[in-house]
Amino acid sequence: MTRVLFVCLGNICRSPTAHAVFEHMVQQRGLSSQIMVDSAGTGDWHIGHSPDKRATATAKTRGIDMTHLRARQFTRDDFARFDYVLAMDNSNLKDMLALEPAGHTATVRLFLEFATRFTEREVPDPYYGGDEGFEYVFDLVEDASLGLIRHIQETSS
Repeated sequence: MTRVLFVCLGNICRSPTAHAVFEHMVQQRGLSSQIMVDSAGTGDWHIGHSPDKRATATAKTRGIDMTHLRARQFTRDDFARFDYVLAMDNSNLKDMLALEPAGHTATVRLFLEFATRFTEREVPDPYYGGDEGFEYVFDLVEDASLGLIRHIQETSS
């Protein structure tokens, strides 16, 4: 079982979007028994909250349900529980690495390093913008999700 964790700041916009999109793609490919998905935020102010309504609405237009997700905070233990710990931006990557224990084996990277169509390496936070920001985040996440699935399949076979 390959375990993947997506991490952003509050776990209500970017990381639950990545969680839902990646999980949807995993299910479509019949890989649910091989890949487990979760998401978290480096901050604690949204613990237990549903994803942002704009993210949920954008997901729905793309045939993805993310209403079951609830925000949780990233912890030091996540390095041991996951094979991939993927940050949405450099700021969250830095916050995660500040908790990094010695000797863990998780791959810790920026999620968009797996993208193939886009050159951006950070997923922009759409929270303070309009609906178009959420659409763009979904485009970035879909691209990187395809790359990550390909990477996992290539490295686990």
